[in-house]
Parts: sequence; structure tokens; C-alpha cells
Amino acid sequence: MRVSTRRPGMNDVARAAGVSHQTVSRVLNNHPNVRDETRDRVLAAIADLGYRRNSAARTLVTQRSGTVGVVTTGSFSFGPSQTLVAIEEAARETGYFITVATLRTVDAESMRDALDHLMQQGVDGIVVIAPHAEVVDAVRAAHEQLPVVVVAALVDPPESVTTVSVDQVLGARAVVDHLAGLGHREIVHVSGPAGWLDAEARTAGWRGQSKASGLEVPDVVEGDWTSGCGYEIGRRMAAEGAPTAVFAANDHLALGLLRAFHEAGMRVPRDVSVVGFDDITGSEDFIPPLTTVRPGFVDLGHQIIETLRGLLDGMTVGDAVLVPELVVRASTASPRRA
Repeated sequence: MRVSTRRPGMNDVARAAGVSHQTVSRVLNNHPNVRDETRDRVLAAIADLGYRRNSAARTLVTQRSGTVGVVTTGSFSFGPSQTLVAIEEAARETGYFITVATLRTVDAESMRDALDHLMQQGVDGIVVIAPHAEVVDAVRAAHEQLPVVVVAALVDPPESVTTVSVDQVLGARAVVDHLAGLGHREIVHVSGPAGWLDAEARTAGWRGQSKASGLEVPDVVEGDWTSGCGYEIGRRMAAEGAPTAVFAANDHLALGLLRAFHEAGMRVPRDVSVVGFDDITGSEDFIPPLTTVRPGFVDLGHQIIETLRGLLDGMTVGDAVLVPELVVRASTASPRRA
């Protein structure tokens, strides 16, 4: 007696669920016009049969590879790395594969090489995680050949480029508004490195809201995203006389500040309030737990993939900007009165 080793196909799923082949296809492609109970039956049949999509067959039928290319920098900074993870998870949920091209150096030539490499692989569309302004111009040419979504906090994005971003300016404004509401009259900003779009947007938000709130606007203290840099800046601040409030451009900088202030015998938030940005894993376990801005990377990943799918389907898709959330914890309080 011969035992069949044939992999279950869509027709098998359709028979098991009591639906048409087209309905199974709609469920697999997350089509909205499927009743919930029908979708549940199809998904249950898929699980029972152990059905797996045949990507080669799908490519022949749809003329699409089912693969999205992602260009990112070699940076291990929390924001870009979490964005990549969120994109991969959102793509997998919608049936797409991901292929990644990493930039060793961030410049227009490297970006063009990465885009060419992905297009040669036959990707359906490309997502560019672009924390640097230099990479944006190189995207325009690729945009004419296939859909491209740029993940960047561009103040004035070109019309030919579709962007998805977190409102970095709004997040920074929320920080200043929170600290000003507690009674701080001057907020020092430790920024990210020059040339990073997110850093520039957070600085712009801090400066704009400080002026709007009638606060003193001191010079920016430039950082580099690392806790070591925050620690050295914190040591200098403690030695020279720390302000009542510091807004760090990311949580790693804030972590270094907390250590420096602790070693100097300063208590947070009694002597100085500290706020970060990104809500990194473990920020709630800092001493004290850190007030920070939560960008919402999971939502960002889903929005990026939805925007790209809209472009693939020929829809007119505008830029998408997500609203971050200020998470208030124990590292901020009203300034101590002399």
C-alpha cells in the first residue's frame, strides 16, 4: 500500500473548510470581504492539514515574488533595529518574506548599490529605514521602478517619496510640556548625533516647545546615542552645576545620565528630572523608572507594510505619521525649591 507524501494544497483546504478555492485565497491574502466565521474555518483547516503556501506557484500566478526588500544601516541603535524587527513581524503576518540589504557606509552611492541589489532579486517593493538625510535623494530613482516606502522623520518630504514615520517633533514637545507643567523653567537637551533625522526632529521639537512655553533655551549638548556618552555628559553637568531638568534624545543617553548623577550624590528626580526617548526594554526598571517617549514600533511596522501594500495595489497613498506616547514614570518631578 502506497502512502501519499503529497503536500496539502489550496483545494484540500477549500474542501476541508467547505468553501471555494477563491475564498481560501482571500483568507491567505487578508482580503477584508470574508466573514469572520468563514475565515476561522479556513484557518482551522490550514492548521489541521499543515498547509504551507507555495511561493513559487504564487509568483507564477500573481507575477509577484511575495518578497519585500528592506534597506537599513549597519547601526545597532535601538530605533532602527526595532523598526526592522517590527517590519519583519508585520510582513510575516501578511504573508510576505523579507530580504535585507545593510549599508556599510551611509551615502547616496551605497544606497543606490543596495537598491540595485534588491531590485535584481525581484522584490515587489522596498522599505528604506533612513535615519540619515543623505539617503533620501537616492530613493527617488528607485521609486520610478517599483514601490518604495521611506521610514524617516522628514520635515518636508519630496512629492515622489512616500514616507511613514513617528512624529518625533510631537514627542519632544510632549516632553517639554510635561516638564514645564511641573514647574521647570529651563530644560537642557542632550541631543543625538548630527546628521540623524530623528535627532534633528527631536531637537526641533524641544526648541520650539521651549520657546512656546516661555522657557529659557540653553545651547544643545550634542551626544551620540550611547549610555557612555550620557555618563560623561552627566559627570560634566554634575561638576559644573546640573540643571533642574534634562531631556535626553534617547533612553541610553538617559541611562548614562542617571548613573553619573547617582555617583555625584544627586537624587533623581529630587535634584534633577531626567526624560528619555524610545521606551527601550527595561526602561521601567531603571533607578528610578524612566519617564520617556514610546514611539510604538509594532504599530509602525504594520503601517509601513500597509502603506507598501497600498502602493503595490496601485492605490494613491499619502504619507503616514504616527503619534508617540509620553510614558510618565518616577524620574520626573517638580523642581526642588531653594
